[in-house]
Amino acid sequence: MKQFTIHQGLVAPMDRENVDTDAIIPKQFLKSIKKTGFGVNLFDEWRYLDKGEPGVPESQRKPNPDFVLNQPRYAGASILLARRNFGCGSSREHAPWALDQYGFRAIIAPSFADIFFNNSFKNGLLPIQQPEPVVAQLFDEVHAFPGYQLTIDLERQVIVRPQGEELPFDVIPFRRYCLLNGFDDIGLTLRHRDKIAAFEAERLATKPWLAHTMVS
Repeated sequence: MKQFTIHQGLVAPMDRENVDTDAIIPKQFLKSIKKTGFGVNLFDEWRYLDKGEPGVPESQRKPNPDFVLNQPRYAGASILLARRNFGCGSSREHAPWALDQYGFRAIIAPSFADIFFNNSFKNGLLPIQQPEPVVAQLFDEVHAFPGYQLTIDLERQVIVRPQGEELPFDVIPFRRYCLLNGFDDIGLTLRHRDKIAAFEAERLATKPWLAHTMVS
């Protein structure tokens, strides 16, 4: 998992409430047994005018010119500004995968669905809650100033606006520790690889028959 320390990026406004996970990554793209390749189908039904199917190259699709992420001024955006209850609906972990693989590192919204919120942290995506009036003001600024960027400092837990004003946000210390160090669940376990190896060596020394594979 990628570390998240300080990130400065272009902001894209997703001006919709209750964006569910089926809108983030539609169900037909969940058939893949891989954990990669979902970014191209992020917000598929909104980004394209034709119906998306797995395996169809992006070059053969018809982009929707009215969709925010297809507008040139938001090309390369890595911070998503959203409205309340972002990530509601089913619990698919593919939703944060798709957002991350598209290029987003953080999402700022008044509220998130609980499961999406938890899944985001486990996959290196930082969801930040801010009061609705603050989010509304950020929307106004993003619309008013092309190229609008924010800096997110996870270590200090602040969003830095272009004029230097800092907006504090809260993150559970354990989640903050994992993001700062790039630890997903597997990475957390591998911190103890030496102890695991020592345990396995001692176990096999005292119970060598466990090393043999049973053949039916």
